[in-house]
Amino acid sequence: MNHKKADEMAAQRFQLISPLLADGLDAGKAKELKEQICKASGLSERTIRRYLTQFRKEGFSGLKPKGKQSQTKPEAVPPHIIEQAILLRREAPSRSVSQIIQILEWEGLAEPGQIKRSTLQEKLSERGYSSRQMRLYSQSGVAARRFQKRHRNQLWQSDIKYGPYLPIGPNGAKKQVYLVAIIDDATRYVLHGEFYPTLDSRIVEDAFRQAVQKYGAPEAVYFDNGKQYRTKWMGRTCSKLGTRLVYAKPFSPESKGKVEKFNRLIDSFLGEVSLEKPKTLERLNELFQVWLTECYQEKPHSALGEKISPRSAFRSDRKAYSFH
Repeated sequence: MNHKKADEMAAQRFQLISPLLADGLDAGKAKELKEQICKASGLSERTIRRYLTQFRKEGFSGLKPKGKQSQTKPEAVPPHIIEQAILLRREAPSRSVSQIIQILEWEGLAEPGQIKRSTLQEKLSERGYSSRQMRLYSQSGVAARRFQKRHRNQLWQSDIKYGPYLPIGPNGAKKQVYLVAIIDDATRYVLHGEFYPTLDSRIVEDAFRQAVQKYGAPEAVYFDNGKQYRTKWMGRTCSKLGTRLVYAKPFSPESKGKVEKFNRLIDSFLGEVSLEKPKTLERLNELFQVWLTECYQEKPHSALGEKISPRSAFRSDRKAYSFH
């Protein structure tokens, strides 16, 4: 298995067990979380325990697959794997073939890339367990829930807001820009906010990287479900930082977090900046940083108390930064 694939597998395993790594977790809550993880992922409790042991002993590298490459041809699906796949399909009828293969790989029953999706799909259909035959059932899972945090860097949120059009395209053509904001859950402090000229994963990666460089790694992040956030880079980076990565469920009220409330405040800035009509992205960001400092970071926040601003709340918190 190549290095990149091993990193991806380790990142997936870390995100599975990350809820069990929280400080001060009592035995009862840990047992409940473990059951939820097993139910949602389809993995056995023994496998989850093994991941925990490996991580506590060796860190991120301990979660990388260590098994020898299977000599089985990719086209072949051994009978014992077919039986396990049937059990996984019966356990959660709407579970896709790709998900079943992923679970089999996580469990160590199959090497990554050993089982072809089309082959397993054919075998399941032959045995009466195709997705069409199981369509009347629905899968249950564990919804990601956001909790109110007490200290800085326990949880960050981020979102993208569509910004104004600037004459920065070819020959001065108008081009829309986009704001990425990363906000600390407990203090409402904006860890990084910047307008970017494109709408892709690179702008999220840049904003997250700058926030981490300035303030250290968070314990957890709660991101929008958009493709700009749901990337392999983000999964690997958070896992290596020891950061739990949680995505909002699509169209769920839970996704309407503090960062979206902040984005609504941005509308007042956009109204003001439209009077000046900045010609460059650099000028827009200069104006934004002035507004951010004077009208938000250093202004008392209703959720923090009458005289407490996001900046003072963040700076006065005694929780240590975590730099890697």
